[in-house]
Amino acid sequence: MAQETTVFSFKISVPFEQWAAVYDSEENKQLMKEEKIVCLYRGINKEDPSSAVVIEQAEEGKSIAMFSNPEVRPLIEEAGHIYDSTVITSYLRS
Repeated sequence: MAQETTVFSFKISVPFEQWAAVYDSEENKQLMKEEKIVCLYRGINKEDPSSAVVIEQAEEGKSIAMFSNPEVRPLIEEAGHIYDSTVITSYLRS
């Protein structure tokens, strides 16, 4: 499988620190570890505090599959991530 870098750009409905606390939680870290997904970066748009980005790296399709899992969606939304605002861009290492 190819290594894929996936960029998730999205809106949040809570302060970034509140959203980040959920993303950085031990439960989420464990889930990502099990799926072999590595977070390379997470941040807030300096001009728009309601816009965030996450950059993850994993085997091709893994990050998107986890994000698209219907069982995971409620957890994503509870964190303040506006699910339907998400723009996903993927890059493959050549």
